[in-house]
Amino acid sequence: MNIHLKNLILLIITFFSLQIVAQSDYKVKEHYTKQAVDIEMRDGIKLHTTIYSPKDTSKKYPILMQRTPYSSKPYGKEEFRSKIGPNQFLMKEGNIIVYQDVRGRWMSEGDYDNMRPYIPNKKGKEIDEASDTYDTIEWLINNVENNNGNVGTWGISYPGFYTSYSLLSGHPALKAASPQASISDFFFDDFHHNGAYLLSYFMATALFGNQTQAPTTESWYTFPKLPSKDQYQFFLDHTPINQLDEYYLDNFFWDQLSDHPSYDKFWQDRGLIQHLKETNIKTAVMYVGGFFDAEDLYGPFQSYKAIEENSNNYNTIVYGPWSHGDWAGSKKRQAVGNVYFGDDISENYQRDVETKFFNYFLKEEGKPKNSPLSEAMMFDTGSHEWTSFEAWPPKAVKKKTYYLGDHQQLKSLPNKAYENKFISDPQKPVPYSEDIKIVFTPRKYMTDDQRFAARRPDVLVYETEVLENDMTMAGEIEAKLNVATTGTDADWVVKVIDVYPADAQDTEEVQDHLKMSNYHMMVRSEVLPARFRNSFEKAEASIPNQKTAIDFTLQGIYHTFKKGHKIQIQVQSTWFPLINLNPQTFVPNIFEAEKTDYKKQTHTVYGDSSIEFMMLEK
Repeated sequence: MNIHLKNLILLIITFFSLQIVAQSDYKVKEHYTKQAVDIEMRDGIKLHTTIYSPKDTSKKYPILMQRTPYSSKPYGKEEFRSKIGPNQFLMKEGNIIVYQDVRGRWMSEGDYDNMRPYIPNKKGKEIDEASDTYDTIEWLINNVENNNGNVGTWGISYPGFYTSYSLLSGHPALKAASPQASISDFFFDDFHHNGAYLLSYFMATALFGNQTQAPTTESWYTFPKLPSKDQYQFFLDHTPINQLDEYYLDNFFWDQLSDHPSYDKFWQDRGLIQHLKETNIKTAVMYVGGFFDAEDLYGPFQSYKAIEENSNNYNTIVYGPWSHGDWAGSKKRQAVGNVYFGDDISENYQRDVETKFFNYFLKEEGKPKNSPLSEAMMFDTGSHEWTSFEAWPPKAVKKKTYYLGDHQQLKSLPNKAYENKFISDPQKPVPYSEDIKIVFTPRKYMTDDQRFAARRPDVLVYETEVLENDMTMAGEIEAKLNVATTGTDADWVVKVIDVYPADAQDTEEVQDHLKMSNYHMMVRSEVLPARFRNSFEKAEASIPNQKTAIDFTLQGIYHTFKKGHKIQIQVQSTWFPLINLNPQTFVPNIFEAEKTDYKKQTHTVYGDSSIEFMMLEK
């Protein structure tokens, strides 16, 4: 493994396991005591738990807990984290902070299961992550001194999944939970998008596919040593995808990905959303996400929606101009890739939103109707300002439809007779980024300049005239394509782009080879394999040369396309190596495709294809 990649991986793991944020002169060890305990679950398995308690025992404190597969490090009585809790404010004011290694990871006993299925009506010693949460909370409130009987949970990414899962525990002491960048379903989050496998997450597979032989303080997994630093060429050389099997011969997660290419019972059982819909959640919830989170954009939106529709608890949602987990950092200038959004955005969120949420429900009155926070707090990623809403999506939005018309124009009326054709060649797929390096998980592409793609013949471009007034979009985007192909399968990718004016000014974040003049900022993007056009459960071939509807949802945005900008749509069929190459010849399992299955095909997009936006008048 090259040194750059190794260092990047170490940085990412450190972020999730320690969430270290530089604090001026605050020393956790001076203000907190630390104890490590092994809490026994109902089936006898013990989970390693680290507890930081304020040295000031003159008052009682709530418990803030994070359950994680990324380690509750550092281990050892005298080893302290440099930062504990969700943020520096909650740390400094005093809370009992708890970290737990989940079942089968690091110092905890048992077997690990990626997104362990929830059991609604457990009997006897049956366990899931909800029961482990319940048993842990029960032990903590009865055994940790100076706790006030109120518990909150929080976590980002995989710890966010366990936080969302905690809502199903039903423990009466769980008063507040903030699932952040929370995985909700592995067929739509992280490793898949609408069932398309994210090849760019290949390296991350190593983290989740090997069992520990016994509790350990040392990592037991190894990352593949790739012979190239060029991600595009490496994965192209290893197409079909089964050529990558050699890197994960003993990785059970790779086997699961390979053996379950459709949304079968295996994936369905691991989803949380259906259970959030079926359970009357009583805990106060604050879902947090980033509008440019390449990993877990789907989870917070859909989990919030499920609870909002089916429970009467306090349920709020926050989305900012962040990539994966940015809101937990201390960076002054907030940018994603080349696009700068403003100063102190994360710190302001930590102080004015996150801290207020936990304090109100764990230390103060805790009545939902008097909450100091809004139902939805959203950052406009075009105008660079926060807005509070009484509902998300806002009730005042109105649908606006653009059709993919001739002369590369977005039009107000359809033209069924118009056809726009392009050749899609699996040997020369469209890159998702101009960057060459292999990354652990891609992030900056979410706002990347798309000019390189717009100038390719296998990418269709449609755009408005220069806008005479600001246009604000708030909520989900619906792509309703009418297409045909000479093959029997294809991936369909839609990108929504904000085209900047020629006089747009550079900021310090802009890469050396770019200018913000005419910058094509990707605002939202998504893919749907044609095989899943009718059902995610059952893949089916396309009929060659037959006009076919391809409908799918792009996750929500809150973005103002400003006066002087243009709205652009790009449509393509390869997005490499972000997603795995579709052979364009139908095979039941793409992980078993042969080299001869990959064929050049001609795709057609018809003029009655449309993109539906939800428009908001400010």
